[in-house]
This record gives sequence, structure tokens and C-alpha cells, in this order.
Amino acid sequence: MTGTTETPPPEEVPLGQRLFDQLFPLLLLGLLVMFVFYTGGSRFEVFSPVEAPLP
Repeated sequence: MTGTTETPPPEEVPLGQRLFDQLFPLLLLGLLVMFVFYTGGSRFEVFSPVEAPLP
């Protein structure tokens, strides 16, 4: 033995941890999803009116 120690290879970071470590892309994704669902749902309701039954 020469007295040198081998360092273990670095562990690979899991995909989920890499995604959740990026704060600003998650913030933008949340805003985008909220915008698409609220705006898209509202436009769908406005542009597809249901015929109201008359009494």
C-alpha cells in the first residue's frame, strides 16, 4: 500500500431533487399553469354559452 486513498465517485443527484432545486423555473411554471387554467376556463365559459330555458 502506498498510503493514497481513493475517493469514491460522486453520487448522482436524483432527477426529482434536481427539478425541485430550481426555484425560479418552478415559480414560472406555477404562474403559467394558473394563467392557462383560469384564463382558458373563463374563455371557454364566455364563448360557449348554454341556452337558458325559459319559464
